[in-house]
Amino acid sequence: MKEVRLFFSSSNQFAYGLKIGRKIKAIKARLASIESKANTLGFMVRDGPVETSFMTKKRQQTHSFVPKDKIIGRDDDTAALLKLVLEFESEENVYIIPIVGFGGLGKTALAQFVYSNETVKNHFELMMWVCVSDVFDFKIIVENIIKSATNQAPNQNLEMDKLQKQLRQKIGGKKYLLVLDDIWNEDREEWVNLKELLIGGAKGSRIIVTTRSFKVAKITSKCQPHVLKGLSSDDAWSLFKEIAFEQRSTDLTDSAFVEIGKRILERCGGIPLVIRTIASTLSYKETEKEWRSFKDNELARISQNEGKILPTLKLSYDHLPSHLKDCFAYCRMYRKDHEIDVQTLVQFWIAQGFIKQLSPIQSLDEIGFEYFKILVDRSFFQEVGERYLGAGLTCKMHDLMHDLAVSVTGTESSIVDSNNIASEVGEKCRHISINASLIPLFRGKKLRTLIWSSNKRIQNFHDETWDFIISNCKYLRVLELHILNLKMIPCSIYKLKHLRYLDLSCNPDIKILPKSICKILNLQVLKLDVCSGLEELPKKIEKLVNITHLGCKYCGLLTHMPRGIGKLISLETLSMFVVDKNGSHGGADLSELRGLNNLKGQLEIRNLGFVKNAKEKFKAANLKEKQHLRSLDLIWNGGNGDDEKSLEDLQPHSNLKELRIVGWRGDAKFPSWFYLLPNLVRIEIFGSNFKHLPSFAQLPRLQQLEIGNCTELKYMDDNSPKGSQGEAESFFPSLKHLHLKNCRNMKSWWRTTKPIDDDSNEDDTTVMGTSTMAFPCLSSLEIEDCPLTSMPLYPSLKELKLVNTSSRPFKQTIKMNIDAKIPSCSTSSLPPSKLKSFTDLKDLRIEDCKVVDLEGMKGESLINLQSLTLANFPNLTSLPEWIQDLINLQWLSLIDFPKLTSLPDEMRCLTNLQQLNIYVPQLEERYKKDIGADWYKIAHIPSVTHWSEFL
Repeated sequence: MKEVRLFFSSSNQFAYGLKIGRKIKAIKARLASIESKANTLGFMVRDGPVETSFMTKKRQQTHSFVPKDKIIGRDDDTAALLKLVLEFESEENVYIIPIVGFGGLGKTALAQFVYSNETVKNHFELMMWVCVSDVFDFKIIVENIIKSATNQAPNQNLEMDKLQKQLRQKIGGKKYLLVLDDIWNEDREEWVNLKELLIGGAKGSRIIVTTRSFKVAKITSKCQPHVLKGLSSDDAWSLFKEIAFEQRSTDLTDSAFVEIGKRILERCGGIPLVIRTIASTLSYKETEKEWRSFKDNELARISQNEGKILPTLKLSYDHLPSHLKDCFAYCRMYRKDHEIDVQTLVQFWIAQGFIKQLSPIQSLDEIGFEYFKILVDRSFFQEVGERYLGAGLTCKMHDLMHDLAVSVTGTESSIVDSNNIASEVGEKCRHISINASLIPLFRGKKLRTLIWSSNKRIQNFHDETWDFIISNCKYLRVLELHILNLKMIPCSIYKLKHLRYLDLSCNPDIKILPKSICKILNLQVLKLDVCSGLEELPKKIEKLVNITHLGCKYCGLLTHMPRGIGKLISLETLSMFVVDKNGSHGGADLSELRGLNNLKGQLEIRNLGFVKNAKEKFKAANLKEKQHLRSLDLIWNGGNGDDEKSLEDLQPHSNLKELRIVGWRGDAKFPSWFYLLPNLVRIEIFGSNFKHLPSFAQLPRLQQLEIGNCTELKYMDDNSPKGSQGEAESFFPSLKHLHLKNCRNMKSWWRTTKPIDDDSNEDDTTVMGTSTMAFPCLSSLEIEDCPLTSMPLYPSLKELKLVNTSSRPFKQTIKMNIDAKIPSCSTSSLPPSKLKSFTDLKDLRIEDCKVVDLEGMKGESLINLQSLTLANFPNLTSLPEWIQDLINLQWLSLIDFPKLTSLPDEMRCLTNLQQLNIYVPQLEERYKKDIGADWYKIAHIPSVTHWSEFL
């Protein structure tokens, strides 16, 4: 039986040869038929390898749209909108401004330009932006407005009544600007329901609506809409030549190119999106012959009117290489206005086999990102940027580009969000974005992509759905099932043997993964981030030899990493490595990190305090060779720290940009390798034993510094200021955010032998340093529970929070001499024009600073303040007179003033004040609306909240 069983099995090579031979013969017959039809139609074979030459062409990266400071041809539109937003006086508190125009004219870009205007930002207390798009879901829109206003998504389980109360509370009495981008809904009643929630804003509030429909404009507003038209011929030519002739200025002197270009431009109808895409396509064509062929052949077939915008845009798609066509068409999976995570998109492309690796020098991810940049160059994507520092790139697709993706994809891809669509999707469908509850209704057998529809709410994922996927979707390459309340993953998942991308993130009830998952040998990406209940990874994970991304960030219950993980040398992402605390799990030790030198992004190493033979193991981790890491977190979580010098042996590569050290309890010295990290932009140190930190002057790119719970820390900088000249190295040329919390022994920024008291001479520059000792770029400063009485000046702040700390540096900065002499060594860091105390300060919070002298301050130094919070002043009997100088103040909160008996008459001088919060119980009766004895002092303020109302 053993000798002959292979002959009767499905692996019989003889039978397989006969079967595949018939298939090859059929394919050859089809190719011959295609060649015959091509000859009949007069198609020509291209001479050269077009796709290869396209990819090897070198050109500077451009943006998907002209930068906002270079928006061409919209000066009059911008001026008109700014006048409506800032100057127009309306009878209504909330005035609605519709912008109308067909797709591609730049309605959103114009709204963004106005929204980002500095004068506009300073004019409104609250700024919100919401993309509505073609699905007018009332509850989702309200949630998104709240999210935009608070930077935090509301609880999805909230009922509509609680949501509307939350929205009213947030915008009530505030002068706000809200942009509702891309509205399609023409149902007046639905709009009225939404408008009723928005009319509670203060007088001067504005809502900008962008839409393609005049009917929508009429429904939303009584005023005449601002109608956006096509660009003038001169402006259109300026935009066209900027893109088409990029880095080819010689062509601008060639009359033939200019003539052809202007003839082509005539067919673009003055539509910016069409101009950009056509010009981008031409920028890749080198010869006059190619330009003329484009004009006479492809473009000639398109008639010039609004209904033919899509066919015109399709010309740019037609000129893409086939692999880039696949990449673009795949984006049909996303909904309109969806914010696309670029790294995830590239991973999808790789999983589908769209990425061609022509050279082993570049990884598939790097090549995929090059593909993305080319599509950006050609205007297929727009709004490319980062959500926040280190978060990775995101982008969007213009509505018309999304329509184009839908058009070219046909029935191969679909978004399934209703029973009807699910039943209509045919066998040819390969990629779907679907509501989980509809998956069993889908009848296709050859799916390549199944992703959870991101526009739907969390739903439970039933076992029957798993059974359906595994039984009917055996060709799946991408399976995305995040945020679905999954509790277990079936052992039969190994049957999805073609799977390359598996996303199970944000499912906190998953505790373990089945061992069989290690049989999916093609798996490249496994995402488990925010699976907070996950306790361990599969033991045989080393079998996943093709895996490049293993995400397990915020999996706080992971006890260890499985042995053998160090064999996965292709790993580019390993977001967390957990040391086995007591060895009881038989987990991997740090030496398994030795060969993982392709790691990128963030690496968090936990439980370092439990490493035995720390010096040896830390060196074995070989962090110094991981040149692609952007961020490194070193977390001790207790333990003995048996080698107090061991931190020295965790030296990272000099390319590192972000460093976080938590819970270090070894010696008090900072590691010497710190000075070898010139590219650091962010440092966080929490709960560590350091008595002082090194001079940060050697980190010229440092932008963010956070120090917390370092109770042994006595000073920050080992170099004290030298007399009146100061030191150039004491500058922090790039630092933007500085947060110091709970460092109770830190009294001075510098090492000093002279004791400093809060009541010492505030003008003593021998202790404090000169006015040159400043943070020229610092915009946000928080000092909490740190008795800091001496530090560099900070004149350029926008946000300042002082909690239970000395007010001495604050008062010194206010009193700094504007005409101070600047040593020549520091003029490049802080020009005299910047030596103005707090001219940019917008937000000030002083809390629990018992000895602060408010009367000693000067209000004119805080003239541009918009938000002021004063809390816990037990001995203050009255507010300072200078409060009348805060003419730009819009928000004032007074909290816990036990001896305060009244507010000053100067409150009536605060004419711009929109919100007053009085959390002082003894004042409530005096300032009750309309009936309080002193109500007249604050009657002009639109919104006043008392302590009892807050509770």
